[in-house]
Amino acid sequence: MLRRSLIIILHLSLLSFGYADPAPNCTRLSSVVNSESEFEMVQHQLRGSLKIRDDCSFRVSQFDMLPGSDVHWWGAQASDFDNLTAGFIVSNYGLNGTYNNSTFDVHLLSNVSWSMINVLAVWDRATASDFGHVVLRKDAPASPPPPTVFENCKVLSKNFRLRWSLNVSEDSLEIGLEAATGITNYMAFGWANSSAQDSDLMIGADVVVAGFKEDGMPFVDDFFITKYSECVRNSDGVAQGVCPDSFYEGPDGVGLVNNSMLVYGHRKDGVTFVRYRRHLTKVDGKYDHPVNHSANMKVIWALGRIKPPDSINPYYLPQNHGAVNYGHLVLNVSEHVNECTGPLDAEDKEDQGLITADANVPLVVSSAPAMHYPNPPNPEKVLYINKKEAPVLRVERGVPVKFSIQAGHDVALYITSDPLGGNATTRNLTETIYAGGPEAHGVQASPTELVWAPDRNTPDHVYYHSLFDQKMGWKVEVVDGGLSDMYNNSVILDDQQVTFFWTLSKDSISIAARGEKKSGYIAIGFGSGMVNSYVYVGWIDDTGVGHVNTYWIDGKDASSIHGTQENLTHVRCKTENGIITFEFTRPLDPSCRREKRVECKNIVDPTTPLKVVWAMGAKWTDDHLTDRNMHSSTSNRAILVHLMRGSAEAEQDLLPVLAVHGFMMFVAWGILFPGGILAARYLKHLKGDGWYRIHVYLQYSGLVIVLLALLFAVAELRGFYFSSTHVKFGFATILLACIQPANAFLRPPKPANGEQASSKRVIWECFHTIVGRCAIVVGIAALFTGMKHLGDRYDVENVHGLRWAMAIWFLIGALIVIYLEYHERQRIGRQISGRGNWVLGNLEEDDSVDLLRSTRTTADKELQHSARMEVQLEPLNR
Repeated sequence: MLRRSLIIILHLSLLSFGYADPAPNCTRLSSVVNSESEFEMVQHQLRGSLKIRDDCSFRVSQFDMLPGSDVHWWGAQASDFDNLTAGFIVSNYGLNGTYNNSTFDVHLLSNVSWSMINVLAVWDRATASDFGHVVLRKDAPASPPPPTVFENCKVLSKNFRLRWSLNVSEDSLEIGLEAATGITNYMAFGWANSSAQDSDLMIGADVVVAGFKEDGMPFVDDFFITKYSECVRNSDGVAQGVCPDSFYEGPDGVGLVNNSMLVYGHRKDGVTFVRYRRHLTKVDGKYDHPVNHSANMKVIWALGRIKPPDSINPYYLPQNHGAVNYGHLVLNVSEHVNECTGPLDAEDKEDQGLITADANVPLVVSSAPAMHYPNPPNPEKVLYINKKEAPVLRVERGVPVKFSIQAGHDVALYITSDPLGGNATTRNLTETIYAGGPEAHGVQASPTELVWAPDRNTPDHVYYHSLFDQKMGWKVEVVDGGLSDMYNNSVILDDQQVTFFWTLSKDSISIAARGEKKSGYIAIGFGSGMVNSYVYVGWIDDTGVGHVNTYWIDGKDASSIHGTQENLTHVRCKTENGIITFEFTRPLDPSCRREKRVECKNIVDPTTPLKVVWAMGAKWTDDHLTDRNMHSSTSNRAILVHLMRGSAEAEQDLLPVLAVHGFMMFVAWGILFPGGILAARYLKHLKGDGWYRIHVYLQYSGLVIVLLALLFAVAELRGFYFSSTHVKFGFATILLACIQPANAFLRPPKPANGEQASSKRVIWECFHTIVGRCAIVVGIAALFTGMKHLGDRYDVENVHGLRWAMAIWFLIGALIVIYLEYHERQRIGRQISGRGNWVLGNLEEDDSVDLLRSTRTTADKELQHSARMEVQLEPLNR
């Protein structure tokens, strides 16, 4: 007894909450107070009754609705597109959820009155969608209820409902067939032969077959069943099977009066609804059964595929309904029945035409009046693609889509993240534009071509619209094609168990990894092995949700796996038949402080090979990792992935060609070029042109070796890239080295004996000397940066010792230069002091004098003067 009392109290409390009393200060002066209306269904299977209680509130009863995203009570001046989109929220009562025959009260906002509202709608702000509305007819007679409203409803099956309203005085029965079924399916309902047994109820039955034609229009036809088969004519020309009434009358019967008259039909949210009217007793009696409105009568029903008309048969004919989509029951149409508590919820709610883009066939975009726009309200003119009204466009990532825009110069096509289009910035909103814009417009005589290539970062759902007007287009479904279509490059890693995909962009890299066998997780690492590597793990949890985690591993046990916080975007992980695939995008150079976070050192240099390893295991977790999470299989060695050229090779201790490149560069810049410069500087005092020959031979030999070393490196790396410091120094040195032979070819003539060098000769010697010395300095820098590059990217163990050895070599060379320079200056000083003993015939210019010395001009003048003053004439008989 106590339990029953508690239930009653709870029930009364719920009633008091759901049916709130009118506000004590609310008046009842408006002309719409006490008016009642039925909601007109627009979409989301909305049904219900509305009663205006007072100037501040209204009551909604028997309310059905499928959920939306941001649904509100909405006021507008009229039910057309412009007025509805310009409407406003009238209540704080949200409608986010499914409603099943619900009844509740709604209060208007304090600043809203009924005088401001001519249309009360259920509105989804996110998609600007009208789910249903009521037109408030102030001081006007009530309008007839919408065609979706009936007095009775019977559930025939989970996806099929029968609705009807009886009007005995007019000898009519209004019937509504409603089913969550495909658009190419039929709905059948009718009265069985009263004398038939339950096992043969179909034979002699009078049924109606309803559905939608290929042009999207509803139809209703009377059928009479004589046999369990499709409608055919036997050898005698007699019709038999499930045939239209008129088919039995032969060719002359086509066009006979259809005793079932179509009233209304729609296709919304994957639900077919058809309303028709039939007489109760005024029937032909041959193929139609009279209905006794007060008697219990057997009825049958079925759902199934329908065959459209062809050149032989002008009718839509039902096919076999299968083993479960049919039934029978006893029905009395005069009894009140309401078993339908909630909306039909179809699995596939999208009926709009579907077009799958083909890379080789352009999509023709035009505009025309709206007939069946999928997201009302809508403007009068909408977009058509390949002559289909606002179809769903399906594209594949990685496959370019070509549009031929012929919709007029007032329609500019663009692909956007905004479901409404029409330039979201005009509504103070943001949007992402993936293709198109104000220039993407054209006409049939002069179409504009637009190419859009959705990539792996394109969301699953975007929209095509006009930039100038809202809601002219519809959805774009972006689906995954093959990974090879979405990524520019791919290689198979060691042991052929994991495929590695990537696409480079300016500042980031998009990566995917796919296992080739079943596993619980898959990991890829950047390094020579899993130890001391940056690792990315794709795994599926117990609920089937995919994750991608990042780690730094510095040991071989579970405690050595350290989680990191890398900046990954566009992360996806999925499994198909146990095969895991994960994807992500990351920056090439993490923008964080490297001394504080180890992952900040995880830099991907596209110009150098990336070492990639992999591992697989049975189970991974976000929580505490143990040895049970260790891999069950792993790569035996790293694969060097050449990101720029799209290839891979097994890792080697040192790439031989690059080792030869480094050695040749050392010979050139560490031996030959310095030797040639030393010969030109310190061997001029020797008689003859030996110094010149040594200088030329060493310089040209060094240049040839440099060019050969360059070719070896370019051939090995399949390209010439300037991103690394070493390459920049190397290019500068080669440029300086190539300038010297050209400069030597343009050398001004040497001055005659006793003449002062021309200004051109002095400038040339200055330029030649400075360029040569700069080339040596930059070349030495290139050697050291090359050694550093070798150690950083190829893990050469003794690179530190090699750097020290090279530093000692150049230090010894510097000491030798200092020693030679000291002795050279002493020699020049002695020579200047001894120039007073010249004799006639010894006027040959001494090339050992350094033209770059500041004392050269003065000394030469003094020498020439003293030579003129101290000439000795020797006797001829000597």
